[in-house]
Amino acid sequence: MIGKLTGTLGDKNPPQVLVECNGVGYEVQVPMSTFYNLPARGDKVSLLTHLVVREDAHILYGFETPAEREAFRALIKISGVGPRTALAVLSGMNVPELSQAVTLQESGRLMRVPGIGKKTAERLLLELKGKLGPDLGAPTGATNGDQADILQALVALGYSDKEAALSLKALPAGVGVADGIKLALKALSRG
Repeated sequence: MIGKLTGTLGDKNPPQVLVECNGVGYEVQVPMSTFYNLPARGDKVSLLTHLVVREDAHILYGFETPAEREAFRALIKISGVGPRTALAVLSGMNVPELSQAVTLQESGRLMRVPGIGKKTAERLLLELKGKLGPDLGAPTGATNGDQADILQALVALGYSDKEAALSLKALPAGVGVADGIKLALKALSRG
């Protein structure tokens, strides 16, 4: 398995890059979050990689951070989600945003990614729950379980996912579900 490539950045054509290592050029597919942070052509680059072996091809996927690679690996383990879809998800949102969407069960955020419909978004939320790390982008304030309960209550009361998520960010640390709902409703009624 090829786990990391370090070499010279030869070419950049989204979503593919060419990394030249000791006279060998490796074509690597990267999410846009990694692509935007690449150095200029001819500069040294280091990418963590994941090799996908198919019957007709061996494809390298590259990532800037270990968190991106772990999120990619978690995504491709889900039935019906292949490497292209996983790359699209990571191109549409960074890992903290994905983790927050999973923590808060926001299918709408995932449905904004091209190629992700309602059923796929719901499956991703279900399968990824608890697998991306509780601290990767979760808003501060209530615990993750309490946040989900507060969010569900606010959505049940007619607030949008976005409004409910924004109100969660203003909650003090360690607030319980009942007090969290009251405080969130006060914040929403002011806004």
